[in-house]
Amino acid sequence: KTIVLGGDVRLTSEALKLALAKGLQDAGVDVLDIGMSGTEEIYFATFHLGVDGGIEVTASHNPMDYNGMKLVREGARPISGDTGLRDVQRLAEAGDFPPVNEAARGSYRQISLRDAYIGHLLGYISVNNLTPLKLVFNAGNGAAGPVIDAIEARLKALGAPVEFIKIHNTPDGTFPNGIPNPLLPECRDDTRKAVIEHGADMGIAFDGDFDRCFLFDEKGQFIEGYYIVGLLAEAFLEKHPGAKIIHDPRLTWNTEAVVTAAGGTPVMSKTGHAFIKERMRTEDAIYGGEMSAHHYFRDFAYCDSGMIPWLLV
Repeated sequence: KTIVLGGDVRLTSEALKLALAKGLQDAGVDVLDIGMSGTEEIYFATFHLGVDGGIEVTASHNPMDYNGMKLVREGARPISGDTGLRDVQRLAEAGDFPPVNEAARGSYRQISLRDAYIGHLLGYISVNNLTPLKLVFNAGNGAAGPVIDAIEARLKALGAPVEFIKIHNTPDGTFPNGIPNPLLPECRDDTRKAVIEHGADMGIAFDGDFDRCFLFDEKGQFIEGYYIVGLLAEAFLEKHPGAKIIHDPRLTWNTEAVVTAAGGTPVMSKTGHAFIKERMRTEDAIYGGEMSAHHYFRDFAYCDSGMIPWLLV
């Protein structure tokens, strides 16, 4: 078996990730470590490499002394309460582990997939059709900063007329500018002010592991994630007429109206990433969205991404 590992910027993430790697190796698993990463980079690595699973050490938008793990199996399918996590809990509580067989110990290797990941992201847009844009990015000192830098470099190399204004871009696990959670109104001021100060066309702010992005209009006003669902659904239906769009049960009328008017089929799912992803697979839906700013894409192994939405917008 081969498992991909990554971790966010938290001060405890590297130590937890290496302890996790050791435990996996002790159990005979080969470990591929992609280093500091966002959760979706683990999703990408898992399906891109065709490995048996992936684990991201992260506590996303929680306070800085928290940490945790997000787990996926082959094909980046989620592992949650009723899809394997309780089995893991039972094994951990039993504590009945066989002695380590040194002869069968797994390997450990550090790899980088960022170039391939950036290439996949830019496959969602037509760079040649981009009009001049000035964009503000607030990585919140989380894991998004290096990815934003890489996208900026790639777009510049392709001659795209896009200007990036970056604030709180340096990864820092002490979160000197506050916890990266733009769902909280008190965490939006810096992005709003930067948009107004620079006369930007749009602002984009991320949570700690950047599986969610939050958008601001040219006046610095926060756009509720709910409206982005309709916007992205419309964009996909232009390219894929008649496709199915998955949405959560909260505040549905706008989404249903937009999808139906665009010739698509709205399909309601239970709230929660495991439910949305499973329903998308069942329905073969092109896109799914939740008002909590989680957006899911068929071509991204039905996983959620915080980078694809702003690129599409």
